[in-house]
Amino acid sequence: MNTSSISKEFLTPSQIVERLDKYIIGQHEAKKAVAIALRNRLRRQNVSDELRDEIMPNNIIMIGPTGVGKTEIARRLAKLANAPFVKVEASKFTEVGYVGRDVESMIRDLTDQAVSMVRNEKSEEVKEKAAELVEERLLDILLPTVPASTYESDEGGADGGEASGADLEDAVNKKSREKMLERLRSGRMEDRQIEMELSGDSQGGMMQIFGPLGQMEELGGIMQDLMSGLPKKRKKRRVTIAEARKLLEQEEVQKLIDMDAVVKEAVCKVEESGIVFIDEIDKIAAPTTGAGGKGPDVSREGVQRDLLPIVEGSNVATKHGMVRTDHVLFIASGAFHVAKPSDLIPELQGRFPIRVELKSLTEEDFYKILTQPKNALIKQYKALLETEGVRLDVTDEAIREIADIAAQVNDSVENIGARRLHTIMTNLLEELMFDIPEKHSDEDILVDKEMVGSKLSTIVRDRDLSQYIL
Repeated sequence: MNTSSISKEFLTPSQIVERLDKYIIGQHEAKKAVAIALRNRLRRQNVSDELRDEIMPNNIIMIGPTGVGKTEIARRLAKLANAPFVKVEASKFTEVGYVGRDVESMIRDLTDQAVSMVRNEKSEEVKEKAAELVEERLLDILLPTVPASTYESDEGGADGGEASGADLEDAVNKKSREKMLERLRSGRMEDRQIEMELSGDSQGGMMQIFGPLGQMEELGGIMQDLMSGLPKKRKKRRVTIAEARKLLEQEEVQKLIDMDAVVKEAVCKVEESGIVFIDEIDKIAAPTTGAGGKGPDVSREGVQRDLLPIVEGSNVATKHGMVRTDHVLFIASGAFHVAKPSDLIPELQGRFPIRVELKSLTEEDFYKILTQPKNALIKQYKALLETEGVRLDVTDEAIREIADIAAQVNDSVENIGARRLHTIMTNLLEELMFDIPEKHSDEDILVDKEMVGSKLSTIVRDRDLSQYIL
């Protein structure tokens, strides 16, 4: 594939930023960095074979306070790329030898996510075929085949009476099945009860084995393969035809999907386009201290040392086989209020060559966050209340006032970014949300500047109350 065909078929960096702008306000530098990283993956796949393996991903560290959009940028990026994505907290991991999660578990989680993603894609592809097979199975349950002897002529003799009986059987069965199929497709029989045999839940009874460093993952995979070869128990259940359709469809889809091919494609997706978002990476760094002072404890620095081979590229054992991490894109983030990126061990710093600083949100940013994104908070509340027949209208002045209060509280109490808007909106609409639908039904509710001021001004003025409530 040449460069011109790439630009036509896939998103350019500016298009990626444009898509991210629909959900995330500001932070142009961070969006630009991740857009280039995503586009570089596509460019790499079109490089000649001898150089392709040499091109390493440009891992990114996003530096900024909480609630400014770090996680959302990574999550939306993964959706745009249709790539396996997993978010992990660096503070949850422990050094090898300590009780807790080892860093390789993030790759095992990523692989599980990829297998689930590919399996869902394949399920959609075979859904139509599975529906046809389900209809055939339902017909077999509703219309058991009538024995040919029922229609055999008493004068069967030598001129083929037995054959004519079989022909009659086929004709009657065919006509009956056509009529029953028409009734099934019309939906008139969905509530009818039938008795059917179902195989036991192959996943529900699956053995899971836990252990350190992934060795148990390999053993667990072997055990699962052995158990999958055992005959599955079948049990009879009485269900409606509507329920039977869903249960039978799951069975038929499972039969139509080649799980070996699914796993192979999923592992390839992880190795070529997987994205791991490591949050709170500043929690495993610690500021260096002077002579005689205490530096990072062994567990924190140990986690960094364990993380290093995963980020720079290694093989990780999963229950789906070995997975190479050489070309997995790692995006790390942290507030770095106390520690600095330079407090990470030098080798790990070198594996995150791109550093982007995200800015704190201003009052104008809060206003845009409340109004512009596709999933804006006010749009969410309007949609929630519409389900109860209540139409919520928030004036522009009220939105400006909410944004101003959010900025004030973040400055005076603690800066938690856009998450402050959730606490403010919850307090503002608390009584309304509680009283619906008893006191408000099929009404138009207006939220204006005066209402915002009357409900929130006291809380904002009282610093101790602000800390407690907002």
